[in-house]
Amino acid sequence: MIEIEKEISDFHERYDIVQQEVSRVIVGNQDIISGIMTCLLTRGHVLLEGIPGLGKTKIVQTLADVLNLKCNRIQFTPDLMPGDIIGTNVVRETELGEKCLDFQRGPIFCNLMLADEVNRATPKSQSALLEAMQERSVSVGNVTYKLEEPFFVMATQNPIELEGTYPLPEAQMDRFLFKLKIVYPSLDEMHEIMDRTTQVEEPAAKSVLERGEILDMRKTVLSVPIAKPVQDYAIRLTLATHPHAPQPHELTKKFVRFGASPRGTQALVLGGKVQALLHDRAHVACADIRAVYFSALRHRILLNFEGEAEHIDPDDILKEIVKDVPESGEEEAIIESTSQVSPPRIVRRECDYDTASARDLRIHLETGDEETMDLDRFVDGVVWICPGAEGRRRPRERPACPTGVFLNCNSLSRAHGDA
Repeated sequence: MIEIEKEISDFHERYDIVQQEVSRVIVGNQDIISGIMTCLLTRGHVLLEGIPGLGKTKIVQTLADVLNLKCNRIQFTPDLMPGDIIGTNVVRETELGEKCLDFQRGPIFCNLMLADEVNRATPKSQSALLEAMQERSVSVGNVTYKLEEPFFVMATQNPIELEGTYPLPEAQMDRFLFKLKIVYPSLDEMHEIMDRTTQVEEPAAKSVLERGEILDMRKTVLSVPIAKPVQDYAIRLTLATHPHAPQPHELTKKFVRFGASPRGTQALVLGGKVQALLHDRAHVACADIRAVYFSALRHRILLNFEGEAEHIDPDDILKEIVKDVPESGEEEAIIESTSQVSPPRIVRRECDYDTASARDLRIHLETGDEETMDLDRFVDGVVWICPGAEGRRRPRERPACPTGVFLNCNSLSRAHGDA
């Protein structure tokens, strides 16, 4: 337990140091910086969307300086070729006068790559990023070159200027862990930007972490466990974006053609692990999943014709989904039959809990009798209960739970009552 607490403390300390150092240069945008750091620490990539001049390029350059990582920038234009990104073979003459092919590495061979205005390049050039983003490698001819970890792509696009652009295909959009929207700064933030950028010397960030420390933070994130009910919550949130799911949301059926892929659920779980560590917890809670819900799924929803015609924002659909999908589903469980108890009955479970803070467990009986029930055990999201003796009885304190969820059950009331 002490070792786990130390890992969480070290992670939080390093994260705060990076956040503070980046804030010396970047004004505001704390949520954007946190989202970018989440993608970096979970082996993901990020797509930034915002109007020009909001500091998208400055953020990634500052982050590279703070983390002491090699950063390259590629300005995507319609005439950009794949060889300009990954590199190409050139003919070279040796000292003996023999000619041979020598591979000249492109700017993608770095740790942090900024793909500026990625939607201005043709699909042929955009596809040059696919292998690097997914497999962390680059293939040229018959040779495959591995990219050094950490490898992180931050792409930007302008949402208001669409002439002469090539929207990213769904397959490539799905490879971005998060899509973050940069908003215009407030009045106070504008004053701070002017004070920092119109002086003789602009503030500069210094390196505070090394490559090895970043990789250690990654291991800490990936080792955070997630309980089965919380993972089920993330899956149900993803399935609710599919119009052909068993129980789709009303807005999904009306405006969505295709929902989020399994990569969307992966993004929810990975982002939730970072959120858990930032809240000094060694397990993921449902609140952590909700904290990254919009960033993880907004770019994975493909609207149908009606949604496009009515200019529906995917965020509006996600807002209704996350409001309507409960943390725990309502399913039926069978009462375990033993020689000391009456015949099994069907009960409906309503479990209101998360792993952040134990809450009271409520059980509503479908039967109409007034027999008090004792909690027997809670396993894998199913409540198993058996009839108790006459009168009110108290169940065991903190029943065993293999999923890592602990319940605080003081008492169970009579039929159709609350515990």
